[in-house]
Amino acid sequence: MNGVKHRRTYPKAVRIRRRSEFLALQRDGRRRHTSHFVVIRQPSAAAASRLGVTVSARIGNAVVRNQVKRLVREVFRNRRTDLVPASDVLVIAKPGASALTYAQAATELERVLEIVPDR
Repeated sequence: MNGVKHRRTYPKAVRIRRRSEFLALQRDGRRRHTSHFVVIRQPSAAAASRLGVTVSARIGNAVVRNQVKRLVREVFRNRRTDLVPASDVLVIAKPGASALTYAQAATELERVLEIVPDR
Protein backbone atom coordinates (compact mmCIF):
# COMPACT_ATOMS: atom_id res chain seq x y z
CA MET A 1 0.00 0.00 0.00
CA ASN A 2 1.80 3.11 -1.25
CA GLY A 3 0.78 6.33 0.60
CA VAL A 4 1.56 8.52 -2.42
CA LYS A 5 -1.52 7.24 -4.25
CA HIS A 6 -3.93 8.08 -1.45
CA ARG A 7 -5.58 11.47 -1.66
CA ARG A 8 -5.83 12.20 2.06
CA THR A 9 -2.26 11.53 3.18
CA TYR A 10 0.88 13.65 3.36
CA PRO A 11 3.82 11.20 3.21
CA LYS A 12 7.48 12.14 2.93
CA ALA A 13 7.39 11.39 -0.81
CA VAL A 14 5.20 14.47 -1.41
CA ARG A 15 7.32 16.89 0.62
CA ILE A 16 10.21 19.02 -0.56
CA ARG A 17 12.75 18.39 2.19
CA ARG A 18 16.27 19.24 1.02
CA ARG A 19 17.71 22.73 0.99
CA SER A 20 19.09 22.13 -2.51
CA GLU A 21 15.56 21.34 -3.76
CA PHE A 22 14.18 24.54 -2.19
CA LEU A 23 16.98 26.62 -3.78
CA ALA A 24 16.58 24.98 -7.21
CA LEU A 25 12.83 25.59 -7.12
CA GLN A 26 13.34 29.24 -6.15
CA ARG A 27 15.87 29.65 -8.95
CA ASP A 28 14.00 27.86 -11.76
CA GLY A 29 10.31 27.91 -10.82
CA ARG A 30 7.50 30.18 -12.02
CA ARG A 31 6.69 32.73 -9.31
CA ARG A 32 3.15 33.99 -8.63
CA HIS A 33 2.09 36.41 -5.91
CA THR A 34 -1.15 36.59 -3.95
CA SER A 35 -2.13 38.84 -1.05
CA HIS A 36 -0.76 36.43 1.55
CA PHE A 37 1.55 34.05 -0.31
CA VAL A 38 4.30 33.79 -2.90
CA VAL A 39 3.82 30.52 -4.79
CA ILE A 40 6.67 29.10 -6.85
CA ARG A 41 5.76 26.20 -9.11
CA GLN A 42 7.73 23.99 -11.46
CA PRO A 43 6.74 20.79 -13.29
CA SER A 44 7.89 17.76 -11.31
CA ALA A 45 9.88 14.82 -12.56
CA ALA A 46 8.14 12.68 -9.94
CA ALA A 47 4.71 11.14 -10.41
CA ALA A 48 3.20 13.09 -7.50
CA SER A 49 3.09 16.79 -6.73
CA ARG A 50 5.33 17.88 -3.85
CA LEU A 51 5.09 20.79 -1.42
CA GLY A 52 7.55 22.94 0.48
CA VAL A 53 6.48 25.68 2.88
CA THR A 54 8.56 28.61 4.12
CA VAL A 55 7.34 30.86 6.92
CA SER A 56 9.86 33.40 8.21
CA ALA A 57 10.09 34.94 11.66
CA ARG A 58 8.53 38.12 10.23
CA ILE A 59 5.19 36.30 10.25
CA GLY A 60 5.19 35.71 14.01
CA ASN A 61 6.50 33.51 16.78
CA ALA A 62 6.97 29.75 16.45
CA VAL A 63 3.34 28.98 17.31
CA VAL A 64 2.02 31.31 14.61
CA ARG A 65 4.53 30.07 12.00
CA ASN A 66 3.56 26.45 12.67
CA GLN A 67 -0.15 27.28 12.38
CA VAL A 68 0.45 28.85 8.96
CA LYS A 69 2.48 25.83 7.84
CA ARG A 70 -0.22 23.42 9.01
CA LEU A 71 -2.86 25.47 7.19
CA VAL A 72 -0.95 25.41 3.88
CA ARG A 73 -0.14 21.70 4.21
CA GLU A 74 -3.80 20.89 4.87
CA VAL A 75 -4.93 22.74 1.73
CA PHE A 76 -2.25 20.92 -0.28
CA ARG A 77 -3.08 17.54 1.29
CA ASN A 78 -6.72 17.86 0.29
CA ARG A 79 -6.07 19.13 -3.25
CA ARG A 80 -2.69 17.73 -4.35
CA THR A 81 -4.16 15.16 -6.72
CA ASP A 82 -5.95 17.99 -8.56
CA LEU A 83 -2.64 19.60 -9.61
CA VAL A 84 -2.18 18.75 -13.27
CA PRO A 85 0.55 18.26 -14.36
CA ALA A 86 2.35 17.07 -11.21
CA SER A 87 4.39 19.97 -9.85
CA ASP A 88 6.83 20.93 -7.17
CA VAL A 89 5.25 23.81 -5.24
CA LEU A 90 6.93 26.15 -2.79
CA VAL A 91 4.63 28.39 -0.73
CA ILE A 92 6.22 31.36 1.05
CA ALA A 93 3.98 33.10 3.56
CA LYS A 94 3.67 36.89 3.58
CA PRO A 95 2.70 39.01 6.59
CA GLY A 96 -1.02 38.63 7.26
CA ALA A 97 -1.14 34.94 6.33
CA SER A 98 -1.63 34.04 9.99
CA ALA A 99 -5.06 35.71 9.99
CA LEU A 100 -6.47 33.49 7.20
CA THR A 101 -9.09 30.84 7.75
CA TYR A 102 -8.87 27.49 5.98
CA ALA A 103 -11.48 28.57 3.41
CA GLN A 104 -9.66 31.83 2.64
CA ALA A 105 -6.29 30.11 2.27
CA ALA A 106 -7.81 27.35 0.12
CA THR A 107 -9.46 29.87 -2.21
CA GLU A 108 -6.26 31.90 -2.57
CA LEU A 109 -4.03 28.88 -3.21
CA GLU A 110 -6.51 27.18 -5.57
CA ARG A 111 -6.69 30.36 -7.63
CA VAL A 112 -2.93 30.74 -7.94
CA LEU A 113 -2.36 27.02 -8.59
CA GLU A 114 -5.22 27.02 -11.13
CA ILE A 115 -7.19 24.30 -9.35
CA VAL A 116 -10.91 24.32 -10.10
CA PRO A 117 -12.84 24.08 -6.79
CA ASP A 118 -15.08 21.03 -6.28
CA ARG A 119 -18.05 23.15 -5.29
